Amino acid sequence: MAEHPDEPVTITSAFPPRDTAPSGYLEPIRAAGAVLWRGDPQACEVALVHRPDRDDWSLPKGKVKNSEHLLTAAVREVTEETGLLPVLGRRVPPQRYLKNGWPKQVEWWAATASGESSFAPNDEIDRLEWLPVAEARRRATYGHDIQVLDNFATGPAETFPLILLRHASAGDKNSWDDDDLLRPLDSVGRGDAGELSRVLTALGTPRVVSSAAARCTETMLSYAVANGAEMRTERAFTARTSGSDTVFDTEGAHAAFARLIDEGLPTVVCTHGELVPGLMREALDRLDAPVSQQLSLRKGTFWVLHLSSADRQLAAVERHSVRGG
Repeated sequence: MAEHPDEPVTITSAFPPRDTAPSGYLEPIRAAGAVLWRGDPQACEVALVHRPDRDDWSLPKGKVKNSEHLLTAAVREVTEETGLLPVLGRRVPPQRYLKNGWPKQVEWWAATASGESSFAPNDEIDRLEWLPVAEARRRATYGHDIQVLDNFATGPAETFPLILLRHASAGDKNSWDDDDLLRPLDSVGRGDAGELSRVLTALGTPRVVSSAAARCTETMLSYAVANGAEMRTERAFTARTSGSDTVFDTEGAHAAFARLIDEGLPTVVCTHGELVPGLMREALDRLDAPVSQQLSLRKGTFWVLHLSSADRQLAAVERHSVRGG
């Protein structure tokens, strides 16, 4: 309500004008897509698709299905429209605009293709073309796609992900009578571990560096086996018990995380909730980036730091739950 009833009230929104009901809100249509690029990162080509029913050129994207994860939605839609399986790189800012009077929000990533193309012209997409960014910008039909290309061009094309994951649900530790290192995932956690195998592959097949605790290694086991990913444990990321206390090697964990940044390889670190805020804060400080006030993670949730392959600079940060985008 207005603080002074006689003063006019202005409804504001992050979307363009006329996107809300009177004094209200319209839930945006969610969609996801990618700037698929190839070639020299400094002078790359990007993919545009042509839709014959609309006679337009656009970046590959599509609507998110109910309960579908944003990462897997982006991969599915790009694959359907281009015949190429994308490996998602850095997050690109979303675009918000009206579609037939209803707000639409499209989430974007830079991406490279894995494997050969299976593209075949069809009624929905009849042409796929690779163009230099400047030419793609001229060819694109819609201003919001041009903005995506501009956003893509302002950052590094080639990045690698450093993923910081809090292990999935392992029940109440107070009801576990054995060594806490051996406490397994519960039924919810096992379900999340299975889903994680699908979600993480949107980002490629990063290696796994895990706490040695059973709840952490079990979280990553399905993913590592299904994708042939390298997996090892790291003592510094492991919670240990000393009497009734849980002990962490905070200094060692920070040093180990810093080494992973320096190595420049796609990596998932699976560890404990107590370590996550400090590791993120240390990493963001090291990368000369602002620090969020909310660094902690719920179980089965992960941060993704996208770092430039060329100079290890921070290119993007995103956070996801295993259960949904």
